[in-house]
Amino acid sequence: MTAEPVAKTPNLRIENCTVWTGQRLPSGAYATSDAVLVRNGRVAALGATARAFAADEVVDASGAFLAPAFGDGHVHALFGGLEQQLAPVRDAANPQEIAASVGRWAREHPEATWVRGEGFDHTLAPGGIFYASWLDEQVPDRPVVLRATDYHTVWVNSEALRRAGYGVGVLQPHDGEIVLDDAGAPTGTLREWGAWRPVYELLPEVPRASRIAALQYASDCFASAGLTWVQDAWVEETEVSTWLEAYQAGALDFGADLALWCDPNNWRNQLAGFRHSRERVAAEGGGQLTAGTIKFFADGVVESGTAAMLEPYCDCPHSKGLPNWEPSELIEAVTAIDALGFTAHIHAIGDAGVRNALDAMEAAGLRNPTRDRRWVIAHTQLVDQADLSRFAELGIIGNFEPYWSKWDAWQYELSEPRLGTERTNRQFQTATLLKAGAPVSFGSDWPVTTYAPLDGIQVAVTRQITADAPAWVPQECISVDEALSCYTTGVAFQAGRDDAGVIRPGAIADLVLLGADPRQVAPMTIDAIPVIGTWRAGRRTFTGR
Repeated sequence: MTAEPVAKTPNLRIENCTVWTGQRLPSGAYATSDAVLVRNGRVAALGATARAFAADEVVDASGAFLAPAFGDGHVHALFGGLEQQLAPVRDAANPQEIAASVGRWAREHPEATWVRGEGFDHTLAPGGIFYASWLDEQVPDRPVVLRATDYHTVWVNSEALRRAGYGVGVLQPHDGEIVLDDAGAPTGTLREWGAWRPVYELLPEVPRASRIAALQYASDCFASAGLTWVQDAWVEETEVSTWLEAYQAGALDFGADLALWCDPNNWRNQLAGFRHSRERVAAEGGGQLTAGTIKFFADGVVESGTAAMLEPYCDCPHSKGLPNWEPSELIEAVTAIDALGFTAHIHAIGDAGVRNALDAMEAAGLRNPTRDRRWVIAHTQLVDQADLSRFAELGIIGNFEPYWSKWDAWQYELSEPRLGTERTNRQFQTATLLKAGAPVSFGSDWPVTTYAPLDGIQVAVTRQITADAPAWVPQECISVDEALSCYTTGVAFQAGRDDAGVIRPGAIADLVLLGADPRQVAPMTIDAIPVIGTWRAGRRTFTGR
């Protein structure tokens, strides 16, 4: 694994703080210190040794908490940034409010030939089914396309349905669902990309300036939250140029690996493009950007009934969900990209989806020469008991989005009716995988949910939605130390950044300074701890209060 080059920076000392190094002692505790010296973007010394040397800049941290900067093992930076430029739909309380907000935006933007929005709450309609007619009342003359917070569900109006050729008698795609009413007409709800991708292919291209601004917005958000590296988990070939242009424009204060999306219908024809993109990013990304990962979607999501299950859904006894790949084809694809030196990063939500992902990785490892792989199964929402030990046995990283591990409307409105009580209470087994010795990393899936690691740490530790609510599946709560590790060393391991995610001499100086020690505050107040400063390779990228 090659280290990212760092620029020369003034010598920096941060002192008078609790330094959580991320290095675990034989006792199980994590080593701490009280000062850090940084030279040329790397940690030079700790403690008394750090204080003994002169520095160009000295930061008196006044008792604050210094840790390795956070990483995000699964995020969608471009999507999150673009959402801010579209019709606001995220904070509405019901479908009518969403439609009204879309209508206002459309009237304020008569130049927009399509009306777009991202991030509406898909629990706001019974069964997650939204009707085109609700949008038609506000915008009857232009196509409207809205994507839900799960990014697997899309709501469109009648004009969008018409342009996509969706009407009575429409043929269902094999990798999606055009939800129909009792008369066989499309309702306006489209599930999984096989159903909504034909609509998105009609959208006008987003202007270059808007795409660069989106990544700049994401960069500012990440720095303010203490993030310095992310795995962007869904990059299409056409977006590689956007990333490189943003880097060359100086818009990125974080490092990123671009996971190139693998199309189950066309993957063999993508292989040459994958290699070309990797080589191009290596040549033009300055080491700050890489493209060494391939993203697969093994299945959909529980909320839409598209996650692949070993047993049928409770509310649909004839359905086990929607695997996006035939198991044998997934094995062939993962084996092929692994042979080219790429890392597989597989979205897997249902227990069948997770099993298919594990099987594909195991088969690829047996067929191809042995090497240091950092395979990732993302979300790891529902794992069959028989498969839990396979993560450690195969060295596969379980990537969790810890902010999801709480009893909210996603669970009680959509998931539990579909899964039943027993399966519902086996979701997100973070502590179980850690105790089994599996590598674990954390992420956000932003803009599905918040990008802020402190929010995720709070939920990982408490599994509560409010201070007076009971913990959901409390046996899966983990310690603050463990949660910090999953967001730092865990993500660095996933990234192959063996010189990051810890504070030790020689490590890259990616650092975050917090206003309080998250191990010492009331657990339900961790999300309120301010980020005072973020440094990437010794250069400050954020200054908070």
